[in-house]
Amino acid sequence: MAKKANTTRNWTVMVYLAGDNNLDSAGVVDLKEMKTVGTTDRIAVLAQFDRAGAKQATVRYCLKKGTPLAKDAVQTLGETNTGDPNVLEDFVTWGVTNYPADHYLLVIWNHGAGWDDANLYQGDVFTGATPPVSRKQQPLVTRGAVPGAKPIAFAQARAGLARTRRALFSTTVKAAVSQRAIAFDDQAQDYLDNIELKKVMTRIKKKLSRKIDILGMDACLMSMVEVVYQMRDVADYSVGSEESEPGDGWPYDRILTALAAKPSMLPEELSKSIVSQYLASYKAGDNVTQSAMKLAVLKPLSTAVDGLAKALTKALSDAASRSALINARAQVQEYTRPYDDYCDLLHLCDLIDKGVKNPAVKTATGAIRQAAAAAVVAAGCKGPTVANSRGISIYFPKRKISPLYKTLDFTKQSKWDEFLVAYLAGLGH
Repeated sequence: MAKKANTTRNWTVMVYLAGDNNLDSAGVVDLKEMKTVGTTDRIAVLAQFDRAGAKQATVRYCLKKGTPLAKDAVQTLGETNTGDPNVLEDFVTWGVTNYPADHYLLVIWNHGAGWDDANLYQGDVFTGATPPVSRKQQPLVTRGAVPGAKPIAFAQARAGLARTRRALFSTTVKAAVSQRAIAFDDQAQDYLDNIELKKVMTRIKKKLSRKIDILGMDACLMSMVEVVYQMRDVADYSVGSEESEPGDGWPYDRILTALAAKPSMLPEELSKSIVSQYLASYKAGDNVTQSAMKLAVLKPLSTAVDGLAKALTKALSDAASRSALINARAQVQEYTRPYDDYCDLLHLCDLIDKGVKNPAVKTATGAIRQAAAAAVVAAGCKGPTVANSRGISIYFPKRKISPLYKTLDFTKQSKWDEFLVAYLAGLGH
């Protein structure tokens, strides 16, 4: 039922803080950032925060400026499993029911792993890593429910855990959790994978009789064609990073200040604003990326990638083309190890164009550029190691392809996975 204009806000911002892990202290910092603006008559700023520890209650907040955080608590839920899709669905239902608005921004706040929910750890990311940049002094945090854990710098934990997503949904890859003792909700030993995220967002869409306007992913490595294609029917826009995010993640104070100054922003404008505010909050050498996608126009991009896959598969039979493609893969913009199996799609097309002398391949890369120009509404990067980032990445493994890759919507709609199989098989020629 339509609301009267004076009873409905322009925006309700809902931040799902999955902090029952080593990101607990980051959640406290980000709530403080949100409170620098807080809820007004035009925007509602809501958060659900599951803190680390078995005895820590999950609390829902309607955040306000100038109040103690405890005063902003609206509901106390007890211990919850942020890896359970139902917990996310209940939060969004509560937010929309009690704080109706013309538009909704839902932010999933956690670790990030791109499309690949299985490769959560490769070795110990907490040893020998240089801590990433941080704008704030952070306390030490522990690794959570892992025996023998030692305190580490929080900023190192957040970006170092690039192979994990900040405590999300119950996994369809339970073997990975049990074998590696991965716990994004350390009490529940659980997390959300991309297939589950699509399912829960589909239920939310049905319940609301509409899509979420913007799905924000304050998490690492989520601006992938595989991830956004999975979300194409459940949200209008997505905002995320190709690269691992530094410890500070999104600058909620900057983002909400800009929105409060112009609450009439439409979803595309706010998506672009989040990208620009994120980039502005980091220094020139911080090696950060952020981009916004218009999800309704992703089908042509999938079709274009399918065309490139078919053209490249045929080109592999030519030794010169195969060699040029190997060189392109060696030079392409890729992301934080062990996620160097993810590379920038548009930079890859540029390098393929330079080396592969094949008309069908050039036609296909041109189609990708055209489709991406419509889908990527904003993109930017800062820092020398991400300088060739153009807003959207794709899976292009160097050694072997994950057996889970074929379970995604994207691989069911394109032959990119079949190209990868042929490419990797040909490396021994």
